[in-house]
Amino acid sequence: MNSKDLKKGVLYVVATPIGNLEDISMRALRVMKEADIIVAEDTRHTKAMLNAFQISTQLISLHEHNEKEKSVLIIEKIKTGKDIVYVTDAGTPCISDPGYFLISKAHDENIKVIPVPGPSAVIAALSVSGFPADSFVYCGFLPSRDNHRKKYLKTLKIEERTIVFYESPMRIMACLNDLRDILGNREIVLAREITKKFEEIRRGDISAIIDELTDRKIKGEITIIIKGEKIAATLLSDEEIKQKIAEIKENSDVSLRDAVAEVARNTGVSKKRVYEIGIKFGKK
Repeated sequence: MNSKDLKKGVLYVVATPIGNLEDISMRALRVMKEADIIVAEDTRHTKAMLNAFQISTQLISLHEHNEKEKSVLIIEKIKTGKDIVYVTDAGTPCISDPGYFLISKAHDENIKVIPVPGPSAVIAALSVSGFPADSFVYCGFLPSRDNHRKKYLKTLKIEERTIVFYESPMRIMACLNDLRDILGNREIVLAREITKKFEEIRRGDISAIIDELTDRKIKGEITIIIKGEKIAATLLSDEEIKQKIAEIKENSDVSLRDAVAEVARNTGVSKKRVYEIGIKFGKK
C-alpha cells in the first residue's frame, strides 16, 4: 500500500470551558477520548482539564511560538490516518488564540476540519449585554500602546454596530478613559471572569463604570461590549460627510470607493451622495 492509499485522519477544532468545567459538551468529551492525539496551546493547562474527565489521550503542544513548525508535523500525522483534536487554553480556538495557521494548512492539504462548538467569551458576553447582536464588530484585543489604541478607537467612532473586544485588567482603566474621550460617554457592558467564581457583569455609561472601578484592584479576563453609535443621516452636512471619508481613509488606508461604502453603511446616507461629496472635495 502506498501513501496515496492511506485514509487521511481528521482535524477536530474543539471548544473547551472558559472557566466552569461543567460547560464542556458531551461531544467534546467523546471526541477528545477517541482521538489519537490532542494538540494543546499549553499542555499543562489542558492536562488538568483532561484529568478532571479521566481522559488519557496523548498530548502535544502547539502555541504561537512554534505553530508553523509544529503544524507541518501535525499535518503529516493526520495524513497517515491519525485523528487529531486541537484545543486552546480556554474557549473556542482561533478566536484571539493561535491555530489559524494549522487549520489553514489542513485545508490546503484537503484534510477534513470539523468544528466542535462550545464556550466563547465573546458570545457569552453579548448574550447578556442587552445590546443588538444581529450584527456586531469583534476587535480582539485592542492595541496595548496608548497612542495606537487611541488611533484605533478613532476608526470606531461612527460604527453603528455593537462593538466587542477583550482588554487586560492592567490596561482597563486607561482603556475606559480613552473610550469616553474618543467615543463619548456611551453605554457599555463590562463582563469579567465569565463563568468563573467571581463572575461580574456591569452595565452603564462609561463614566459610571469608571467610578465603580476606581480604587479597585481589577483581576481576571475582561470583555467589553459597546453600544453602537446612532447617526441621523439627514442631520449630516456635506462637510461632516467629507470629514468622515477623510478619517476612514487616513486611519485605514483604503480606496475612496471603500471609504464611501463604509460611510454610507454607518450613517445611512446614500452611497451616491457620499460618493459625490468625496469626488467634489477630492478635486479641491
